[in-house]
Amino acid sequence: MDPPAHETFRLGPFNAPRLWTGLWQLSSNAWGTTSVSKIREAMGRHVALGHTAFDMADHYGSAELIYGQFRASLASPEAVIGATKWCVFKPTTISEETVEAAVRQRMERMRTERVDLLQFHWQDYDNHDYIAALGILLDLQRRGLIAAIGLCNFDAPRTDEICARFPHTIVSNQVPFSLIDTRASFALAEVCTRHNVKLLTYGTLCGGFLSDKWIGEPEPDPYGSLNPSQRKYLDMIVKAWGSWALFQELLVVLREIGDLHNGASISNIATRWVLDHPVVGAVIIGARLGCTEYPSDNLKVYALALTPADRAQIDAVLARSAGSRMIETIGDCGAEYR
Repeated sequence: MDPPAHETFRLGPFNAPRLWTGLWQLSSNAWGTTSVSKIREAMGRHVALGHTAFDMADHYGSAELIYGQFRASLASPEAVIGATKWCVFKPTTISEETVEAAVRQRMERMRTERVDLLQFHWQDYDNHDYIAALGILLDLQRRGLIAAIGLCNFDAPRTDEICARFPHTIVSNQVPFSLIDTRASFALAEVCTRHNVKLLTYGTLCGGFLSDKWIGEPEPDPYGSLNPSQRKYLDMIVKAWGSWALFQELLVVLREIGDLHNGASISNIATRWVLDHPVVGAVIIGARLGCTEYPSDNLKVYALALTPADRAQIDAVLARSAGSRMIETIGDCGAEYR
């Protein structure tokens, strides 16, 4: 049987796949480690299967460097898309020199003549210099140093402000979106649809909790063997969304739906559910490259078509959760990081 056709979407000048590989787990040894050569080999396996877009950041450890080494080894380096970030977490002097230096550092580390997608994160909304920073980034794009500009963890009001100030320039906003965390489907979805901005979503598998592995398992000890992502999402599941018991009910429903779709995994169903939102361009699936990765299983998402009955089953569980209130209890997308 032939593999399913890859779904793509338009992202600036790129025809990008709708499943991306996230490299945030290279930011810490807490997720497990392996050799750089094995990581590059794993990247090759992903690309061979059509997973040609990689997401990283300036603070994800050696992710940009390893990606740059891998890209330089390819006979056709233009076949891959490298998305990275410039994250301003603390007060920074915004000038043409400082912004260009940040972009050129990304280019140097990634061994590329331009950054494919530069995603901008700004920590302090009270400091409106993010507008000046974006203006300089757009100048650098005109000069050819950046192919496309996106945002990262910007909420609905600031995304709207930025897109109104710089129309037809921002192509994406990277935010959390999952069956558990649906905040992006509220005001942000409306704003992004109006401005033709696509969401690149992370946390879609909740650190791996939305998988077959956790069916029937007791609630884990947050101070046990969980990795940093799992601790964050466990807290969200049991404190903000609902309870571990309700989460188990969701997993059972997802497993039953998967059985109706040629044995698709829970992760496949959870990913497809997010991808089916029109505002979503791609889901970024984190991988412990060379340690734990599921590039072949992820491909099954492309063959999935959830039915109205499937969605009704899922909605019935979600309706019993506090998911629709999380935008009030936690705040809009990105609020948990500020």
